Amino acid sequence: MVKLILSRLVLAVPQLILLSLFVFLLTYLVPGSPAAAVLGASATPESIARLEAQLGLDRPFFERLGEYYAGLFQGDFGNSFSSGRPVAELFAERIPATMSLMIGGLIVAVVLGLVLGLVGGTKPGSIRDRIATAVTSVTMSVPEFWIGIVLMLVFAVQLRLVPVIAYVPIGADPAAWARGLILPSIALGIAGAALIARQTRTAMAETLSARYVNTLVAAGVSRPRMIFHYGFKNALVPILASTGITVSIMLGASFAIEKVFAFPGIGSLIIRSVTAKDFAVIQGGVLLVATMVIIVNLILDISYGLIDPKSRPQ
Repeated sequence: MVKLILSRLVLAVPQLILLSLFVFLLTYLVPGSPAAAVLGASATPESIARLEAQLGLDRPFFERLGEYYAGLFQGDFGNSFSSGRPVAELFAERIPATMSLMIGGLIVAVVLGLVLGLVGGTKPGSIRDRIATAVTSVTMSVPEFWIGIVLMLVFAVQLRLVPVIAYVPIGADPAAWARGLILPSIALGIAGAALIARQTRTAMAETLSARYVNTLVAAGVSRPRMIFHYGFKNALVPILASTGITVSIMLGASFAIEKVFAFPGIGSLIIRSVTAKDFAVIQGGVLLVATMVIIVNLILDISYGLIDPKSRPQ
């Protein structure tokens, strides 16, 4: 297990370096000047040139790249062009909101996905299997932001059951924090639930059709015990794999959900920075999201090794 963790961590380093280089190149090739975006419509060529010199945007490409990596290896993501504040500080303020949304969405995705997958996978070809498959097909094809808008219009605007502005820091009011996460978590988790449900359905159907299941039936093992104690445990590895993919998809979808529900998270900051050409924030945001994906995949790899020792490196 230690070898597994170390190998994944070693592989993560070149991945992050290459990704940071790719993002830096993209921001460098984007037309237009970030200084002009910061100064606005009233900017003059002289003021733009002066701000570019202050921000270091007038220096050669390799000099800027070297400075970027020198700061990156020291944990310094630079300062925001728009606000002048450290990028790490901006993300530290917004990580709690994004993590709250991701955890809530993942809970919805896992619970709903497992229920739908078990309903269909334990009796393939039945009416309930067809209904569950139809539900997952519909939820997979509907955009998350559209679900969020509909939920907000119905439950926040019309019925007034939840607030329109969803996020409240947990330290300020835990009850309001939990209440504000209901609609965003559902909107984010429904599409992910469809992927988990399909994988669960397939894995359970294959597991319950194995030969050892006939032996369990002949031995008098009850169906609930056969499904949850034997079948579900053997189907966990592919289910966990689909969960890892779901988390990666949800990280991208959370950007739109944060925009819909006015969440002060990482996604809304990155979207605003793209509009303002705040490249330092964009670069730091991409690396942060990539690191989160790597951590999730590492946790899943460890889970594979605990569930199935054969998957551990020899």
